[in-house]
Amino acid sequence: MNQDLQKSLFNRTELLLGADTLRRIGEQRVILFGVGGVGGWCAEALVRSGLRHLTIVDADRVSATNVNRQRVATVRTIGQVKVDALREMLLEINPEADIHAVQAVYHDDTAEGFHLAEYDYVIDAIDSLKDKASLLLRASETPAKVFSSMGAALKLDPTGIRVAEFWEVRGCPLGAALRKKMRREGKAPAQKILCVYDEEVLQNKGEETALREDLAFNKVSHNGTLAHITALFGFTLAGLVIQDICRG
Repeated sequence: MNQDLQKSLFNRTELLLGADTLRRIGEQRVILFGVGGVGGWCAEALVRSGLRHLTIVDADRVSATNVNRQRVATVRTIGQVKVDALREMLLEINPEADIHAVQAVYHDDTAEGFHLAEYDYVIDAIDSLKDKASLLLRASETPAKVFSSMGAALKLDPTGIRVAEFWEVRGCPLGAALRKKMRREGKAPAQKILCVYDEEVLQNKGEETALREDLAFNKVSHNGTLAHITALFGFTLAGLVIQDICRG
């Protein structure tokens, strides 16, 4: 890619934030766990903002039931490895970005292999309660700044999305479960973690149908979710990262 085109891609970012801040955005190393409903939108916003070094971690493949809310999910990508499909999309935005795709599950047995201390930012967008707690605790012990998404399902009102420190999140069942688990185990994050959350909790009105693709990938949806909510959660996470870089 010629230099003029590369410069033009992020002209509006530079216009708002300045050349020095854009340079610093490009230098940061970010690892993002979970590229489904929330994580995929977060990754896109980061790369469109000029981030160049991004590691994306997720073990899943794209399912038909992902199409209504996940950035990487289209009819064409059904069956593809999510991180591979997302990497391809992100490189279409900036072919010179360094996007490292890792098809893996984060849990206690694999945690050491991710070398969290090598990153400037760790972003949590995973669903598993146990694994999410492990990631937050381990990441908080590193020099990296940590941001986390709470539950984005069962929500309709986009104006209710909020940001609060982990212990101050209210009205979110996932956040409450995480705090309960940590208190029961006598553990707590070693640094403050800002979380994106929403107090709205609706009830499913339709009947759940497990499609063949879901069963094949061991992915059965239990709660309804909408694209404008997952996207806003992801964009907010990305915004927290960019805002923090600007303050630096």
